Amino acid sequence: MVYLKKIGEMKFLWTIFYSFFFIVVYADAPSFHVVKPESGDGIFSLMRRYHLIADGCNLSKFYELNDLSKNTPLVSGRKYKIPVYIYKYDGRSIRSTIGINDWERAVSIKEYNELLLKKGLRSTHYADSKILWVPYHALKCGIEKTSSVTKLTAKESNRVYNPIFGKNYSDFTIVDRSLAGKVYYVVSGHGGPDPGAMCTTCSSSLCEDEYAYDVSIRLARNLMQHGAIVHMVIQDKNDGIRDDRILMCDKDEKCEGKSLPVNQKNRLYQRTHAINKLYNKHIKQGVKSQEAIFIHVDSRSAHKTQDVFFYHYRHSKSGKTLAHRMQNTFQKKYNRHQKGRGYKGYVEGKGLYVLRNAKPTSLFVELANIRNKNDHRRLLIPSNRQALANWLFEGLISN
Repeated sequence: MVYLKKIGEMKFLWTIFYSFFFIVVYADAPSFHVVKPESGDGIFSLMRRYHLIADGCNLSKFYELNDLSKNTPLVSGRKYKIPVYIYKYDGRSIRSTIGINDWERAVSIKEYNELLLKKGLRSTHYADSKILWVPYHALKCGIEKTSSVTKLTAKESNRVYNPIFGKNYSDFTIVDRSLAGKVYYVVSGHGGPDPGAMCTTCSSSLCEDEYAYDVSIRLARNLMQHGAIVHMVIQDKNDGIRDDRILMCDKDEKCEGKSLPVNQKNRLYQRTHAINKLYNKHIKQGVKSQEAIFIHVDSRSAHKTQDVFFYHYRHSKSGKTLAHRMQNTFQKKYNRHQKGRGYKGYVEGKGLYVLRNAKPTSLFVELANIRNKNDHRRLLIPSNRQALANWLFEGLISN
């Protein structure tokens, strides 16, 4: 009886031990961060906001976590898991919290948390809240980091670095090669001595060329991520993708490395000549598909709300097809993300200089009325500028 009693006591103790062990393990096991996308978000813009887009395995993990197939649109109002682990910070170090010995990787995780805190995506410092965010790629993608500079493994052959996109966006991954062999000319309006349309009655001056450029360069990056050849015909080496509301006006934009002329007609000739020279080069190389998109911001009466609209060259069938394809894309986006609002963006044939002189199939886009307060949301909010770039991208590649 004594023997059986001791056995019973031992079983009881082991039961208590295992119960305690599993409670501790599951309590400390990391979960994934859950977010609700902003209006107009696609998967790429959501991942980019959390600085996850540069690593291809983050995208794969996002699809897996949310049981989504590739290119599935996000549903407004739904919450999604993103590839960011949530750990209970032990108060000692990042390495002891997540069980690694790599000091440099721990530093990169620290910098990641501080970056998101600075951008307002985190409300507290991990040392204060005892909640540590660890991006999936820091543990699972085989990427080592030294400070904030990414070192690539041999397997990361799809990684691209292009400084034109700025500090936070210059390093990215080719997601797929679906646009391989296709050429796009992305041309932001005005620039240099000509700021384009302006809102001089706003609290801060808004210049058309700065907002057109920001959407243009975001679009160019989207296209490159799918293997397209992209020519940013107008470039400003100091202005990468910017996540500020107010984009400061400047005059240092260039066309294929050359200063922009003061005379308007000369400026238009300069950019169409640059496009046509590249177009002829690609034709000789056997390229079959080339399209140009000219991105502008309109100026109308301050009370006039203006949806995104499109011009094509009046004698171009392919241009007209592209314009209507783009209009249909925006119509679908408005129906999904702003139900009941209605979309009034239109298509019109025009004889604008760049449309009639550029050789590729060309589209002229007006993003908003720079003087209208309602349209300012489309321009001032960085995620909205990214949404515009995403929708333009989808319109270009849709059939």
